[in-house]
Amino acid sequence: MKSLDPQIKDNIDSWLNGNYDEETKATIRKKLDNEEYQELTDAFYKDLEFGTGGLRGIMGVGSNRVNKYTFGMATQGFSNFLKQHYPNEQIKVVIAHDCRNNSEELAQVVADVFSANGIYVYLFEGLRPTPELSFAIRELNCHGGVMLTASHNPKEYNGYKAYDRHGCQLVAPQDKAVMEEVQKIENINHVSFQGISKNIESIGKEIDEKYLDALMDISLSNEAISRQNDLSIVFSPIHGTSGVLVPPALKRYGFKNVTLVEEQMTYDGDFPTVEYPNPEEKEALTMALNKAKEIDAELVMATDPDADRVGIAIKDHHDEWVLLNGNQTGALIINYVLNAWKEANKLNGDEYIVKTIVTSYLIDAIAEHYGVECYNTLTGFKYIGELMTKLEDEKQFVAGGEESYGYLIGDHVRDKDAIVSSVIIAEMAAYYKDQGTSLFDALLNIYLQHGYYREKLVSVYKRGREGAEEIQKMLKNYRENPPKKLAGSDVTVIKDYKAQVSRNVKTGETQDTDLPVSNVLQFVTEDETMVTVRPSGTEPKIKFYCSVNTELANRTGFDKKTSELEKKMDTIIQELTEEN
Repeated sequence: MKSLDPQIKDNIDSWLNGNYDEETKATIRKKLDNEEYQELTDAFYKDLEFGTGGLRGIMGVGSNRVNKYTFGMATQGFSNFLKQHYPNEQIKVVIAHDCRNNSEELAQVVADVFSANGIYVYLFEGLRPTPELSFAIRELNCHGGVMLTASHNPKEYNGYKAYDRHGCQLVAPQDKAVMEEVQKIENINHVSFQGISKNIESIGKEIDEKYLDALMDISLSNEAISRQNDLSIVFSPIHGTSGVLVPPALKRYGFKNVTLVEEQMTYDGDFPTVEYPNPEEKEALTMALNKAKEIDAELVMATDPDADRVGIAIKDHHDEWVLLNGNQTGALIINYVLNAWKEANKLNGDEYIVKTIVTSYLIDAIAEHYGVECYNTLTGFKYIGELMTKLEDEKQFVAGGEESYGYLIGDHVRDKDAIVSSVIIAEMAAYYKDQGTSLFDALLNIYLQHGYYREKLVSVYKRGREGAEEIQKMLKNYRENPPKKLAGSDVTVIKDYKAQVSRNVKTGETQDTDLPVSNVLQFVTEDETMVTVRPSGTEPKIKFYCSVNTELANRTGFDKKTSELEKKMDTIIQELTEEN
């Protein structure tokens, strides 16, 4: 790129001439002098959007970057919303942050802006997990909260998650109302940056204890743990916040043989031991797996930086370590918890579980087997939290989850929780070991009983402004020219969640999807294959979720069936991506 678009140049000039600090201006001038026009274009071509879940982006100077000014404007807009929504109350919020670079300083900026607006702030004294923020909002009877995290994104990213008084990420209509207030903040002169110290209270250990106490009430197999307390577990927080709470939680549950990956116990936003701090990626669990092989462990667990997602590895029927995907772990958790509730005679017909539309429909089959209702929501745990709040006085939430490694057992929070997930996964392993079996055997038993469901997620990255436009063009093409077949099977149903219509291709019959508007497409074939296409809400990519299934007659056929299903999914993804 040899020059700057005039509109982008105007935006840059507004920063150079505005009430921004000299360090920020010097950084911009240096980039101009070095003719870093592509970088400047990406940083200034738009404002960092306050979406339905908040903000997430690359850290740096610019209107489309994460910095104290973009976070300050977001907080001022959120403050204005809270003051309008609760006009006669002393508004209270909780703020927490994870290990991301600059998070501590940005958290103080957010606290200062809230406090300057007369809002009382509970600010965690150090980094804490996302689920603990959700818990603290409810425990301290607050009106909202903010979590500073970019979840599993690369180290260059940071983010801002906004929460309501129920400890749930903002949903309609509040999300849109907050977005409108943020958009009204035209420049930083409308932001109150000067904090009021008496409106900020530091919190920490006391909330940790209450949160850990709440986890103890969720345990389902105390006797199995007491007999199998030497279960060999390897755990890593991948430099993130779960290092604060998972080790003490496992200890409270009674596990005595937990090996920590010490190199990854340091809190570090550069994530020096991994390429990508995402427990979905095998590379991120390499050190934990190496440790497990070294000590002959039985279970490996690792969480993402803000501790709302957990990945696990177990030994398979060949005694080889395998990483379970989010659907497999979710199915194990739901099956284990529902079975435990059944054995304890706790199922009375009012219980329910929740998952997202891109999460394995094996879980629906498991729920049906136990006579428990299974709700499906749009992608995003906030929709699960929203439903929990809606049904709080009518039904009993048991557990929920999504394929992206986020689960919740119990109703102590309104977000996915890798802390409770870790202790329940460990408890599951102890329970099955106590029965002389294993987690992998339990998974095979689920497949034998309900069918072998296998899923794959493929993401196609499209970076920058041109990439965003290309993603929208791809989705437009899928709507106008949907596939007629996938891997040789006729497409029979097309669900367009943007139009909120599900259409039977053969009969032309339509029905409402009964979910909020979302830019998502689903294609269902005659052989019950399902493919979901959606743009990521947090990264510059388009996602393809592929789900196939078949009967599994016996354990010996597992490897062959796996190979067949994998080939089928590869074919489907190739067909879809080659057309676009």
